[in-house]
Amino acid sequence: MKILMIGATGKFAGLVLPQLKKHGHQVTALVQDGNKGKQAIENGADEFVIGDLYDPGSLKKAVAGLQGVFHIIPAFNREVEAGLNMVTAAREAGITKFVFSSVYHTSLSLANHAEKRQTEEALYHSGMDYTILQPAMYMQMLQQTWQAAKQSGEIIMPYSKDSKMAYVDYRNVAEAAALAMTDKRLSFGTFELASPGMFSRVDLAKLMSKKLGKTIVAKDMPVDEWAKQVKIPSGELREGLITMNKEYDKYGFSGGNSLVLETILGRPAHTVPQFIDELK
Repeated sequence: MKILMIGATGKFAGLVLPQLKKHGHQVTALVQDGNKGKQAIENGADEFVIGDLYDPGSLKKAVAGLQGVFHIIPAFNREVEAGLNMVTAAREAGITKFVFSSVYHTSLSLANHAEKRQTEEALYHSGMDYTILQPAMYMQMLQQTWQAAKQSGEIIMPYSKDSKMAYVDYRNVAEAAALAMTDKRLSFGTFELASPGMFSRVDLAKLMSKKLGKTIVAKDMPVDEWAKQVKIPSGELREGLITMNKEYDKYGFSGGNSLVLETILGRPAHTVPQFIDELK
């Protein structure tokens, strides 16, 4: 299948590209400029096309002559617009398969969750064969935490160290995305994807302590103090992150049921302890 891929040069979505190639798909990467296009080719894309999620005309050109779309939306950045523009372009071009990497628990009121609901609804109404993947917090985000633990002996985040969080290895999500492009079992399905269990920062500190052979301490930073320190300008991203961290501080990120992901993969999902044990 000839697929338009959003996120081919991304830290997380980029993990989908080798999986699509593994299944024999031809991938056209949507990029904003030629430099990103060169990077996409180096990452394994067959070709690239320059376009913008906020420019419907460019998306119409990008998707012409293709059969599939893999879509992921940048968080806290006009998400509804970026989602609906891509769905509309795909539908009008006669795309036969649309895989959307959404987010865990879109029923939450958090902006980066709630704003994906309109894209999901548009897919339900589109007439296209769709698969919606709803991944929990990416384990790959723990790589930065790991580096901090090695350097300072502490892991600090702007929410309670006792808040329990649901995670998923985005490599498993990437496998599911590639399967969705290939396997009709996943057609017209919406799937929450998580690894087993929930982990607090205290839990993570214990796992990292064991791996490093030294004590790692979990600490809190009040979100208001964090907001003063981070160099993020006022706007949708900054306000969204503040609200999200306040939610995590109070409620954590509930979930951690791996049944769906393991059924899709046909094997156990990668776990948080396994992920941390692989870190270097």
